[in-house]
Amino acid sequence: MNKPDLTTKTGATDSVNVLQIRKIGNSLGLILPREMLARLKLKEGDALHVVEQPNGAFRLVKQKPDFDKAMEAARRGMKIYHDALAELAK
Repeated sequence: MNKPDLTTKTGATDSVNVLQIRKIGNSLGLILPREMLARLKLKEGDALHVVEQPNGAFRLVKQKPDFDKAMEAARRGMKIYHDALAELAK
């Protein structure tokens, strides 16, 4: 599954987006450019999860970090119990 990824890339052909931390009311926040929001299919109210990477970097993802593992377990269960699930669906 494709995950929105806001990490900056260092390769020659990759684009780099620099986001500046700004004061928003009594808080601090990041303003994402409209083009980035559209490309990542994000809208106001969406949650982004910060995932720490082994190399000390961080990655922002739209779904919960353990979502892929949960979906893999669900797919294994659906494959194992296909007949029972099909019978229950009747």
